[in-house]
This record gives sequence, structure tokens and C-alpha cells, in this order.
Amino acid sequence: MEKLGVIGGMGPEATAYFYEEVIEHTVAARDQDHIDVVIISQASMPDRTEAILSGDPSRLLSVMRADAQALESLGCAHIAIPCNTSHYFYDTIQGFTKVPIIHMPREAVREAVERGGVRRIGVMATVGTIKTGVYRKEIEAAGAEQVVPSEERETDVMSIIYDDVKAGRDVDMHKFDRVMTEFYREGCDAVLLACTELSVIKRDHDIPDICIDAMDALVRESIVRSGAQYR
Repeated sequence: MEKLGVIGGMGPEATAYFYEEVIEHTVAARDQDHIDVVIISQASMPDRTEAILSGDPSRLLSVMRADAQALESLGCAHIAIPCNTSHYFYDTIQGFTKVPIIHMPREAVREAVERGGVRRIGVMATVGTIKTGVYRKEIEAAGAEQVVPSEERETDVMSIIYDDVKAGRDVDMHKFDRVMTEFYREGCDAVLLACTELSVIKRDHDIPDICIDAMDALVRESIVRSGAQYR
């Protein structure tokens, strides 16, 4: 099996949950059946949405370059980045290293369309992810249509991410339900949880069946590409 590298810390709880999920979904009867993982939890990483909206991502990309090259030097065969917004810079980050980086949004959209009959896909994500079209490009390439929250409901999404999960507070599920109600009204066939902080909600709460967690797709690809069996 091959070693997996992880550029994490965006946020730390989401990274910890990602690793827990890798362990949980790896077919293993002993320690040695699990994959070797090198995790850089770069909690000091500049905020990704702020880097996008400010138009100056230089500090963020400097840290990403250092992390990607460190993982390459440690012999990692693939790199996972459990942060959806950072994939706006995917091509640039991939240019920092010869190690293939798993494209989480692309894999999540592929999982959604493989369900069949999916034409309108809601995207619950940060303002940075929405404004830059990180998911829209992948959804349209797959022949589907992206649906994003209204400005009012996007405020709910950002509050869940920053005021609840990142702040270490219990998630106010009323906000989540308001966003989902709007997606239902818009006729969405699937809803992507396109922020790793939103993935944490799935760990602690029951969510509708039409929700697809982008982190689940990243977990699956991380395990399979490393040469282990996914369950």
C-alpha cells in the first residue's frame, strides 16, 4: 500500500473527522492493514474564503506550497485536502508537487450523478466556494445544474460553519433545516455538503437522504488510491 498525505487543519475538527472516517472505512483486521498517513494539521493556514475575496492568496499559497512539498519529501503517493474552498486553487497547488492531489469536488459530483436521475444539485458551502464556482464547473461538466442558497440562507450556512462548528459550539440545526427547505422548494435532486465543517454535522445528526457529503467521496478515494479496501 502507498502512503497518503493530508494537508489539514482547515479546520482541525474536520481534519480529525476525516482521519477517523479513513480508519472506519478501511477494511482491516490488524494495524498493518491500515494505510500509512502523514497529516499536516496547519491550523494557522490563512482563511481560504478571505484569501479568495481579498484577491491576495499569496500567504495561503505559500503555506500550501510548503505543505505539499513536505508531503512529497516524506514519500506520499497521493495528497488529500479536506477543505472544499481551497480547491479553487487546485491547479496552482498541484503545480507545487508531482504527487497527485485528489480533487474532492470532482469526486463528490461524480458520486452524486452516479445515483442516477440527478439534474439539480444544491450546494451548501462557504461564500468563497459559491462565488468562485468551484462546484458549478464540475456540476455543469457532469450535465447537471447547480442550485445555490439565497443570500439569506447563505448567511445561515456561513453561521453554521463559523459560529457553530469552527467555534466549537453545538450546531443550530434550525439553520440547517431552513437551508434544506429552500433546496427542496427549488426542486433539488441532491444536496452536496460542500464544506468539511458541514461534514461534522453528519457525524452528530441525522440528515436527509438526498444529502451527499463531499468528505465521504474524499475518504473513499483516499483509501482506494492508497491500495486498501473501502467498506
